[in-house]
Parts: sequence; C-alpha cells; structure tokens
Amino acid sequence: MNKLKLTKEEWCWSLYDVGNSAYIMMLTSIIPPYIATVGQEVFGLTSAQTSSHWAFTQSIATLLIAILAPVLGVLADRKGKKKLFFSSFFLLGITMFLAMFFIDNYYLLLAVNILSGIGYAGANVFYDAFLVDVTDDERMDFISSLGYALGYIGSCIPFIISILLYSLTPFGLSVIASIKLGVLINGIWWIAFTLPMFRKVNQKYYSEENKNSIVYAGKKLWNTIKLISKNKTIGIFLLAYFFYIDGVDTIIKLSTTYGQSVGLDTTAMIVALLVTQIVAFPAVLVFAKIAKRFSTKNVLLFCVAVYMGICVFGYFLKEEWQFWVLAVVVGLVQGTVQALSRSYFGKLIPKENNNEYFGFYNIFGKYATIIGPLLMGIFTTITGNSRYGVLSILILFIVGFVLLVKVPSIEESK
Repeated sequence: MNKLKLTKEEWCWSLYDVGNSAYIMMLTSIIPPYIATVGQEVFGLTSAQTSSHWAFTQSIATLLIAILAPVLGVLADRKGKKKLFFSSFFLLGITMFLAMFFIDNYYLLLAVNILSGIGYAGANVFYDAFLVDVTDDERMDFISSLGYALGYIGSCIPFIISILLYSLTPFGLSVIASIKLGVLINGIWWIAFTLPMFRKVNQKYYSEENKNSIVYAGKKLWNTIKLISKNKTIGIFLLAYFFYIDGVDTIIKLSTTYGQSVGLDTTAMIVALLVTQIVAFPAVLVFAKIAKRFSTKNVLLFCVAVYMGICVFGYFLKEEWQFWVLAVVVGLVQGTVQALSRSYFGKLIPKENNNEYFGFYNIFGKYATIIGPLLMGIFTTITGNSRYGVLSILILFIVGFVLLVKVPSIEESK
C-alpha cells in the first residue's frame, strides 16, 4: 500500500493529535501565567506561592495517571473496552478544560487543571495504544510520525489565534476575557479533531480473558512486570527511553526559563518555540522515511546524539540568534524521537496486551522530567551558573544512548 494513501482509521487516529496538541500548547504557554496572575492580583499570593502551586498541580496529575495507567491498561485490553476508557478520560479532560471559561476562582482553576491533566494524560495512554489497531508494523513508523507531524502544525493555528487575542485584546475584550476566549477556541478545536477518532477507530487486538476485578488486574500487571524483566529488548529499550526522554522533556519545559536566566527576550523565545513546532512538521515525516531505509533504532540513536550536541551548544548560548538556531535544531529531532520511540515500542510488544504495555511506556514517559530538572538544580546551585545546569542534561542523553545501543534489533528479538 502506498504510504500517501492512508486508510480512514489511520487518518482519524492521526487527527486526534491535532486536537490534543492544542490543549498542551495552551497548558505550557498561556494558562500558567494566567492562573498565576489571578492568584497574585485577586488572592494576594506571592509569585513563589503561585509557582509552587502550579508545580504541585502538575505533579499530582502526573503521579495519579502514572500509577493508574498500567492497571487501566490491563482492564482496557479486554474486548471492546479500549474506546470506553479513551472516551471517559477524554471527556474528563475536555470538560475540565472548558470549565476554565466559567471559573474565576484561583483554587478552582487549579483543581480543574489537575482533573483536565488527568483526563488528557489518561486519554493519551489509550490513544498511543490504538496505534497497533489502526496500522501494521511496516507502516507504524510513518503513521506514528504523521500523528506528531499533524499535531505540531495543527496546534499552531489555535495557538496563534490565542496569542493574538492575548496580545491585542481586540473588540474591547479584557486580558482575562481574551484568555478565556482562547480556552474556548482551543477546547472546540480539541473536540472537533477527536470526533473522527470516535467514529472510525476501533479496537482490533484484545485479550481473550474477560475478568473485571482490580485483583485480577493487579496479578496480570505483576505478570507483565516479570515478562518485561525477562524480555531483554523491551526492558532495555524502556530503560533507555526513560533516560533520553527525560532529557528531551527537560529541554522542552525549561528552555525559556534557561533563556531568561542568560538574558534573552521572552517574547522572542516564544516566537522561536513556535518555529520549533513548524519545523517539526516536515522533519518528523522526512525522518520516518529515513528510518525505513536505515532502521528506526539508528534514527533514534542519531536524534539522541543531536540532543547531546544541543546540550553542549546550550552551554555557550549568549545571543538571541543562537536560541533561534537551537529552536530549529530541536524542531528537527523533537517530534522524530517522540514518534519513532512510540512506533518502535509498538512493534516490540504483543498486540493483544498493547494497552497494558503502553501503560508502562507512559509511566516511563510520565515519570520522566524528574532527573533532568534535578540535575539542572543541583549543578546550577553548586556552580552558581545555569550554564552548567543545562550541560548536566548531557548525562541523561549519554546514558540513554549507551543503553539504546545495547537494545537488540527487532529482527533479533523475534
């Protein structure tokens, strides 16, 4: 089958990334300063307090879904249950996100953001797992990459509209009203690109066992842990993924913070990060084709090596143009390392238990961004220089690279 001639299921699965990426763009850019402003100006809190509150809400949501994901995965592996779990978490996420349009209370805003974060992350567990249902192993790299590519470019549309509303406050809108309108637009966008997923994507692979109890899920989960520990390919890959994706996510989340610390303009950095999204769109598709020729593992190793160079280049960052260079280079590999990691894992695991295994995959992803910020904090504190903090992230990529080299090829593992 020609790669450009996608099935309806492949298209509809890929389009979901266009919707949920709009949510995550808002969550990492406009929502945090908005909630912080409400807390400081209306409730009289300090910036340190609002910063810590926001960090706690993200940690709580991340921790809860990371704990629940494998158990939910076991239950969702039963026939006809995957879409039910996906739908439930999506409805939780979108309902709580849209609730922000009607809420002005600082603490309620924090509460609905915890719930929307759980909904978003929970839906993503099952969205990732649906990859094995919509395509085959030969096309999996391309379809996974297509999802990320469409998400990167598609999320730019509502994000640009939201930025313009926030910056220009047109039609006599206040800043808060402009932000709320942005939330509404992004929420509708998320819903619109989820509808095709509801209509056309269905569970193809499932476990024949049909037990409902949490006790059964716990036993099945323990059995999977033992299987992963015995399966050299899956086990080492997950460990490698844990380290290098921690580095990737640390760079994503702390790039502007680091840029500010070395004196770069905040507005310019936001625009540069938008360029990252745009560059990632074609790059992830090009690398999907390269992976078919040179193997997915080799392309992943190349991307991790590029991230090593990014850490070293970041250490010498002084000028705004250098941040733009980094933004473009990150855009070239960011989506690729995420997309090909997902598809590579999808080809390694048994299809009938894909939800359960992707539950573990998401745990490693969700628990990531722990070591990176810790390393940055420790090295920055010890040296008094944030440049050594960003250089310390190199450790994660080196460990991830070495472990990934040790992962047997897919052909050897089957």
